Amino acid sequence: MKLIQFLMFCFHLIVQNKYHKIADVCISCEMVLVPAAWLYGDPRHVLYPRNSTGMFCGVGQNNDKPSVMYFDIIKCATATNIMAAALQGLQCPTTQHIIDIINLSVCVLVIILCVVEAILLLALIFLRTRILIAIALIQETSKALGHMMSTLFYPIVTFVLLLVCVSYWGITALYPSHTVTQYPTCPSARCVFINYNTEGLFQRNLFNLQIYNVFAFLWCVNFVIALGHCTLAGAFGSYYWAFSKPADIPTFPLIQSFMRALRYHVGSLAFGALILTLVQMVRIILEYLDHKFKEAQNPCTRFIMCCLKCCFWCLEKFIKFINRNAYIMIAIYGKNFCVSAKNAFSLLMRNIIRVVVLDKVTDLLLFFGKLLVVGGVGVLAFFFFSGRIQTPGTTFETAALNYYWMPIITVVFGAYLIAHGFFSVYNMGVDTLFLCFLEDLERNDGSPEKPYFMSKNLMKILNKKNKAPKTS
Repeated sequence: MKLIQFLMFCFHLIVQNKYHKIADVCISCEMVLVPAAWLYGDPRHVLYPRNSTGMFCGVGQNNDKPSVMYFDIIKCATATNIMAAALQGLQCPTTQHIIDIINLSVCVLVIILCVVEAILLLALIFLRTRILIAIALIQETSKALGHMMSTLFYPIVTFVLLLVCVSYWGITALYPSHTVTQYPTCPSARCVFINYNTEGLFQRNLFNLQIYNVFAFLWCVNFVIALGHCTLAGAFGSYYWAFSKPADIPTFPLIQSFMRALRYHVGSLAFGALILTLVQMVRIILEYLDHKFKEAQNPCTRFIMCCLKCCFWCLEKFIKFINRNAYIMIAIYGKNFCVSAKNAFSLLMRNIIRVVVLDKVTDLLLFFGKLLVVGGVGVLAFFFFSGRIQTPGTTFETAALNYYWMPIITVVFGAYLIAHGFFSVYNMGVDTLFLCFLEDLERNDGSPEKPYFMSKNLMKILNKKNKAPKTS
């Protein structure tokens, strides 16, 4: 806890541009720690072992005894051996060994913490500007959400569309698997034998049709997600490129972005979803083959299969990253998928350190946000369903439940879905504003002809400003 407080204090000083105070703090701590280490420390505890009497092995009178001899504790436990050891002037191992091990675990833990602290301090010092940019972009996203509250409800649209895709896929997959035919065996008695029909063309290709059904399902799901990304990116992009906020923000930016995506960008979104679907299908086929031939595989085959699955998992993550940023560029500039993906990837590679810092800072904040929401709802649900919340002055009473953990788990799961939907919008806003910010830096220079569109906070961090137009 003290280490965390110290790091927060140093970060506060970094933000305030007080580097000399950080140096003073570090030097003061060093002036206290070094004399204490010299007075109370002993490097021989690390370099040499000690016996049960606390003497160092291989040093002094034990110069010819560099190794430690450990006694059998079970044998030492008997009274006879204890007496014999006492008569021979020997001692059984005591708790000193345990204390020494604990002390040693503590030159090592402190050293590791010091190294980690030094790395964090160096990272904070050298990445200070980029961390401040990430924080400013997150604050700007909060302002954008405040001006476009309708974006918070778009995950409901995505959820409904995904529900339609899942329902359609489920019904389509269920019906062909129950195709039957009737064979009359004794017409006079009117008895009928029902058997699965495997003779028709449709029935013989049922497995292939199910594979195509899975492929179509994944493509539809990826297209719905792509449509959501493009719609939200268009809305946040219209906010960033409004020179005077909020006066220049378009009316109903989310609806306009949704209509633009459906009218102009369906082909690009479908193509990006198709590339991702092909990789996902390969992963499904690999999982199927691994499960099918698991018992017949030798260690070499299992190793190759594991490597293939790992490679395609990484490829899927990479394609998702490229697609997400390509959809942002599509929504902003309206170019096709390939051109947008190339431009987005090039732009991010030219600012790779900013990308990494922003990604980690955003992930950390969103994780704490989800944890706070889900944890708070879980605690309230526990007190509510366990009957521990009393409402004085009302006749409302919590129903007695024999097993109240099930509704608690249901409420927590629902809270997680809602929080995930909200923070996904927030994350999309941060990514969109970040790409717009990078484009703003490269395309504009602050002149009257090419003014910056970024907020004043971002311009202050980068020591940039828009120049006033010259008056004649």
